[in-house]
Amino acid sequence: MAVGVVAVATSGPVMAAAVAPALAIAFWRNALGAAATAPIMALRRRTELRTMSRRQWRLTVGAGVLLAAHFATWVPSLTLTSVASATALVCLQPVWTALIARWRGFEVTRRAWVGIAVSVAGAVLLTGLDLSVSGDALLGDGLALLGGILGAGYVVLGEEVRKSLGTTTYTTLCYTTAATVLLAACVLTGSALVGYDARTWWLLVAVTVGPQLLGHSVFNRVLKSVSSTVVSLVILFEIPGAALLAWVWLDQELPWLAVPALVLLLGGLGLVVSARSRGTSASIPAE
Repeated sequence: MAVGVVAVATSGPVMAAAVAPALAIAFWRNALGAAATAPIMALRRRTELRTMSRRQWRLTVGAGVLLAAHFATWVPSLTLTSVASATALVCLQPVWTALIARWRGFEVTRRAWVGIAVSVAGAVLLTGLDLSVSGDALLGDGLALLGGILGAGYVVLGEEVRKSLGTTTYTTLCYTTAATVLLAACVLTGSALVGYDARTWWLLVAVTVGPQLLGHSVFNRVLKSVSSTVVSLVILFEIPGAALLAWVWLDQELPWLAVPALVLLLGGLGLVVSARSRGTSASIPAE
């Protein structure tokens, strides 16, 4: 699982380092991800693809649209606020999924409510610090928060459709849908899709192979032998991992006053995730 944590932790720093429009980065990440998984689906999941129901198609396409919106908000946030703040705030997804579950009529435990309150306190403290930095940083925090909410919607739809649809088929169709939506967004906004330097192309490949494929593949595989609670808690190490990598690669020093905010946020998320029963499926984040 350490490999998976390192892979997903590189997501924010690598995309922040790429010299390309934010929407284009999001497009290429999903397009390359779809290109990598499509041959496997074509070889092993053709029957499943042909027999998909209308409901499965609706849920899968809906999840893909939410995934596109998630990236369309989170990736731009990386250029407005620090990688540490953007990653921490977008990783509030478990909080939003818990609130969505309550809205749908499911019970949310007292432990989860405490975790939600602690996480929100950490998020408020973190955004308050960014407000003192610049208005752009606060806008970036807002986009990251919105990205987390959209990512939670993607996770909720994904958990529902994956009860009856294989992971390879689902992820391929999701990535394809997201890439299509993001391509349209790039065309409408005039975001350049080509003409980057070699370093940026390598970074786009890296963010696809690392977080998009290697990271999520590792977590989905270990779910067969490790409880979903453990996997979800381990994934939270993406937050300090991204902050450390941003410091090393991008010279983004983390203000000392941000440390208590991150501790609160991480602790609250830990409570929310550990409130799950061991038998439930883990919510692998969109990052």
